[in-house]
Amino acid sequence: MEHNENTKILFAAIAGHTNAGKSSLLNALIGEKIASVSPKPQTTRTRITGIRNIGSTQLVFTDTPGLHHARTKLGDQMLKAAREAVSDIDCVIFMQDCTRPVGEQEQTMLDNLTKQGTPVIFLYNKIDLLSEKSKLAPLLMQAENRWHPRTLIPVSVTKNDGVQDVLDELLGMAVPGPHYFPEDMLTDQPERVLASEIVREQLLYLLQDEVPHGIAVVTEQFSEREDKDILNISVLIYCEKESHKRIIIGKNGAMLKKVGANARRELEKFFRIQVNLQTWVKVKEDWRNRGAILQQFGLNSDS
Repeated sequence: MEHNENTKILFAAIAGHTNAGKSSLLNALIGEKIASVSPKPQTTRTRITGIRNIGSTQLVFTDTPGLHHARTKLGDQMLKAAREAVSDIDCVIFMQDCTRPVGEQEQTMLDNLTKQGTPVIFLYNKIDLLSEKSKLAPLLMQAENRWHPRTLIPVSVTKNDGVQDVLDELLGMAVPGPHYFPEDMLTDQPERVLASEIVREQLLYLLQDEVPHGIAVVTEQFSEREDKDILNISVLIYCEKESHKRIIIGKNGAMLKKVGANARRELEKFFRIQVNLQTWVKVKEDWRNRGAILQQFGLNSDS
């Protein structure tokens, strides 16, 4: 833990509805891709911590699972993780897709944060998708009048529009204190978990809507060879039905090969080493409603 009279620290949670752009924002703020990003909702299942050091200031971010209507035990765990993440934090970065109304769960969270006096940086994301920019002003006024956030910032994370404004605001909120993470550390997630998430992201991109939320990826092997610079990674892809397994593997194994090839490129880019990736598919029926399996997969918020 590094500390001198000049070091500053800030802990911020990123919250909002599923598919609001939270993981994209985390990656943009960190400057590296550490969280899975997908156009499909509920991409993030656990709390992912990212770290950014700027000068003498350390910013620690928690990317939370999106707010949604839970239909499984996994969904319940995701909501619990999201609520816990904003309960003890210096500030909350609340992300709202400006093309959709603020939902009931988001309103409840914002109402609670307002009552608690938690500083909120309210981001209206995806402003590049607004057909008429004049529609933005009423949204900003509505949020200001009801929740009185510390600041309101319109952003387009995918266009890198407004991200620096968010960083500037966070740097201004940092308080004197020690740095809890090493200067070269980007995330507290183990490398095995990052490998699993990179593979799962490719599955989210390539498969049909009914399959991805029934998929979990677990890294079975993660080791660097002693004789050469090659990282051996073996992952198990769990699904809930035999029919899903057939979809994941694809005709003559084509889909699984594509997932593996795409994931290998991303793994090599992230770990900066040649990767030998092996992928396997296994069926575990209704795993999203089985607490022991959720804990085994590291998806239980109590684990």
